[in-house]
Amino acid sequence: MPAARSLIEGAAAACRASPLIETPGNRRAEAEELLLFVTRRAIGANEQIQGSELARFRRLVARRLAGEPVEYLTGAAAFREMTLAVGPGAFIPRSSSGFLADVAIERMKDHATPIVVDIGTGVGPVALSCAARSPAAEVYGVDISAKALTFARRNARAVGVSNVRFVRGDLFEPLPRRLRGRVHIVAAHPPYAARSEMRLVRYEMGYEPPEAITDFSKGGLVLVGRIVNESRAWLALGGWLLVQVVDFRAREVASMYRRAGFEGVRHLRTKGEYDRVIVGRSPGST
Repeated sequence: MPAARSLIEGAAAACRASPLIETPGNRRAEAEELLLFVTRRAIGANEQIQGSELARFRRLVARRLAGEPVEYLTGAAAFREMTLAVGPGAFIPRSSSGFLADVAIERMKDHATPIVVDIGTGVGPVALSCAARSPAAEVYGVDISAKALTFARRNARAVGVSNVRFVRGDLFEPLPRRLRGRVHIVAAHPPYAARSEMRLVRYEMGYEPPEAITDFSKGGLVLVGRIVNESRAWLALGGWLLVQVVDFRAREVASMYRRAGFEGVRHLRTKGEYDRVIVGRSPGST
């Protein structure tokens, strides 16, 4: 019967050697997380693992070695101070989207009762962050995936926020008509990979829904362009549009903002991050 330490060290070494695991990460921490998920209790380094717990741990490690993301194996993803439910069919929250949430939250401070719309909300990390920070805010999370929204609503209950509503549909289509021209912040982390780039994405991302990674267009920015153009009808005068994109897409997306008439267009990012948030204000800002 193997001890916990040897199980963890063996799993970590195997994961480091697997050609199917390409995303950056601490493989030992992942192995520890899987063992904790199986045992549901703190484990001493020399404690022997046996029976169904050992069998289940080994099955999870085998799935990880095949490239399946840890978040799908445990059903949970850490995002800021929250632990969010996630699973197959839903895009796994990225830590980089914490910066998108920060940018949105900073701009919410200008309004006593801000109205925020999170496009492509997935399991809800940005929408929930905004709603939790300002209980007076009216927050909407929009996604086309029914499965992702099931997780988002579960996460809202777990986090304990009641001022967020998750709706299914294409971009702004499912929003209440009364919001037209009244939204203070539109935030989005849309898919932006070109159709041809899908063969280059990391193997592990192949487990995630492709529509969360690409819009299947030749250039990958058709959906981004729709968000930029359609947001104008929903934003209040001086309202903010915040779109998270990878850095080599930033210049092109910023140009889309300017062509659509947005003012004060800038690229924002945190040190060392690959993603950027493009910000701009609807005409009429002061």
